[in-house]
This record gives sequence, C-alpha cells and structure tokens, in this order.
Amino acid sequence: MRVLGVDPGLTRCGVGVVEGVAGRPLTMVGVGVVRTPADADLGHRLVGIERGIEQWLDEHRPEFVAVERVFSQHNVSTVMGTAQASAVAMLCASRRGIPVALHTPSEVKAAVTGSGRADKAQVGAMVTRLLRLDAPPRPADAADALALAICHIWRAPAQNRLQQAVAAHRTLKGRTA
Repeated sequence: MRVLGVDPGLTRCGVGVVEGVAGRPLTMVGVGVVRTPADADLGHRLVGIERGIEQWLDEHRPEFVAVERVFSQHNVSTVMGTAQASAVAMLCASRRGIPVALHTPSEVKAAVTGSGRADKAQVGAMVTRLLRLDAPPRPADAADALALAICHIWRAPAQNRLQQAVAAHRTLKGRTA
C-alpha cells in the first residue's frame, strides 16, 4: 500500500509518501513541504498548495491519501487556514478517485508513539525509527505527514474490516425487514 500523508497548512503543508503493509517494515518513498508565502493572497496560496499536491500525486501515484483531521483550536484564523489547505488536498485526491482518510492528531500520535499526547519531538523520533532514517525529517510538518501515512497503513486493515462488517450487517438487516 502506498499512502500520501498530508499535514495541512497554508504556509507549510507537509507531505510524505510511505509504502508498506501493517506488520512489515515500512519504506519512506518521499518527504517534503509545499510552501506558500505568508504575505500572498489567500487564493494564490490555495492554488500553490493545489499545484504542490498535484505534483506529489503525479510523481508518487499513491493508492490512498491520509489527511490530518482539522480540530478546533483557540486561534480561528489558524483553523480556517488549516481547513482550507486540508480541503485542497482532499479535492486533489478525490478528483483522481483516490480514497481519502482523515485521522485526528491524537490518533496519529497514538498509532506512531503509543501515546495520543506525544509531542512533536517524540513523533519525529518514532517516524525516524520506524522508517529507518538517519535523522528526523525537517521541518516537523514533514515528519507529521509521514506519521499520517504510517498511521493510515497500520489502521486501514482494521477500518476496512469494520466497514465490511457494518455493510454486511446492513445487508442482512435489509433481508429480514
């Protein structure tokens, strides 16, 4: 399974591609950051993010895209920018028919470090270890994107089984009604 992880942001949008399956060693295929100037017009920034994401999709051909689920923070303008960047990533993937999964920051931290309250340094250290890298990816947005991809690879089999069970239950329930 090849997954593009996206840590959305208007100034720095972390992107990372990981390949592998749950229970086996994972491989980093690529990591980076799509950057836009903080002083640019919002529309131009969103177009820049779109172009960057499209370039990653063209180059790495992921089977899935995992995006950090936007959660409420105290700074509304930060949340809005993150949500807008997140929507661009989801749109780019959906336009190509690539399934998109959303994972909360605490889900990602728990999957990668064992604690939903891990800090950025702990996430970076575990990403480095899990992908057998020489050093943590910089900036932290890049490491977070890889963590999203790892989380999805590890969680997808269980999520798929759950979705199949729900669908089977609905089918069975529909026959008895």
